[in-house]
Amino acid sequence: MNAPRETVTLETGRLRLRPRTPDDAEALFASLSDPELMHFWSGPPHASVAETRAEFARARPEWRAWAITLKGDDTAIGVVAAGEKRQGGVSEIGYMLGRSHWGSGIAAEAVTAVIDQIFAEGQRRVFADTDPENRASRRLLERLGFRLEGILRAEWETHIGVRDTALYGLLPADRVPR
Repeated sequence: MNAPRETVTLETGRLRLRPRTPDDAEALFASLSDPELMHFWSGPPHASVAETRAEFARARPEWRAWAITLKGDDTAIGVVAAGEKRQGGVSEIGYMLGRSHWGSGIAAEAVTAVIDQIFAEGQRRVFADTDPENRASRRLLERLGFRLEGILRAEWETHIGVRDTALYGLLPADRVPR
């Protein structure tokens, strides 16, 4: 694997995406403890701010995580994370946005900014996996140009049982014009 990349601050029209820190635990705990929001997550809702803080402090050098903030307000409202999965330019992306911001286009704006960064760094492919029943996540990926590449059966053992995953991929040529 290549050396870990720096989590640089990114800006869009409405957003500032900055490196997520353990100090974001308080702001993001409401989302990470929300049973509906966490239903399709790989782990159960968080039980305490201390659990969230510990997860954010855990070193994962292959992953970068950005806190999604609104310009002019440094409070984290969500997260986008990316990790280089294989040498040769293949990265995985994941995201979470607080319920009060659903339907606002913020998730698409934030994920697009991170994808722009990933491709600018020379990555050739970005992929995401999501539960096939997570319609909102699938719609977001498809709106951004990701293509469904397959369903992996019984791929994950999660807090809601053994789950399939819908695997989506994006190449630079697949990008939706803005």
